[in-house]
Amino acid sequence: MRRRKFITLMGAAAAWPLATSAQQPAMPVIGFLNSGSAVGREQLLAAFRQGLTETGYVDGRNLAIEYRWAEGRYERLPELTADLVRRRVAVIAATGGSVAPLAAKGATTTIPIVSVFDGDPVAFGLVASINQPGGNLTGISLVASIIEAKQLELLHELAPKTRVIAILVNASNSNAKTIAGDLQAAAHTRGLEPHVLNASREGDFDAVSATLDRLRPDALVVATDPFFLDHRDRLVALTVGHAIPTVFGRREFVVLGGLISYGASLADTYRQIGVYAGRILKGAKPADLPVMQPTKFDLVINLKTARTLGLDVPPTVLAIADEVIE
Repeated sequence: MRRRKFITLMGAAAAWPLATSAQQPAMPVIGFLNSGSAVGREQLLAAFRQGLTETGYVDGRNLAIEYRWAEGRYERLPELTADLVRRRVAVIAATGGSVAPLAAKGATTTIPIVSVFDGDPVAFGLVASINQPGGNLTGISLVASIIEAKQLELLHELAPKTRVIAILVNASNSNAKTIAGDLQAAAHTRGLEPHVLNASREGDFDAVSATLDRLRPDALVVATDPFFLDHRDRLVALTVGHAIPTVFGRREFVVLGGLISYGASLADTYRQIGVYAGRILKGAKPADLPVMQPTKFDLVINLKTARTLGLDVPPTVLAIADEVIE
């Protein structure tokens, strides 16, 4: 009898480690939502994961990331977010313009959300205030109106004879009216005549080209938008083909032959979003994490394109450029 009892106890003890292991908490999962496509965003994803690493989380080791891409079809965002909610992710990183956090906020009021806003999150009703967001959402605001005013200033320095300016926006973006309004106001301040154009689908670029032929603007501003970034080849070819001095919000356009770009460093922005996501996984609440503003801005100039357009880049602009492409 004693021997049987001893064997029974030994068998139970052998099972203890297995039981303990089964009770260990599951690896946390972050849902990464973006309104664009994965193509060309490898650097941004690496920056996001770097931010997570800075807080002690490594994808595949003690963290998993579920990616959802709308591929420029913003109407897909609500369902993509709902899928992440059904999977009970620990945090949602909503990126790619204000359309992504709006969709995420509409899908859940309990799962923490960290986001990149291309406008005023207070005006959109996403947060109560910049310093005390409240609710389940926080992130980084790109202060679009300040960036757009600087874009116009730089473009006017490169093409001082500009009088008529075209502004290209994506009407599908919930922030399009705000962006267009800010740019129009900044243009009027400089005595310029602004004209707003729209492209929401790839087929719209032909209509934009026809409008540029008719309008013959002196310069063009391409609003920052994930859809435009996904079609940067087409947009750069369009501006080069029409020989229009154009300012973009992202370096990627200038690398392909665009004239100039100015905007917040997206790589640094995504890194900070990763840091916030990591802090939330450690117990911080979005309601208590202030909405940040970017601290790093990139100015990139393509000198070859400037020469092709017959433009002289002022030394003062060259001096402040972060990158000059010959």
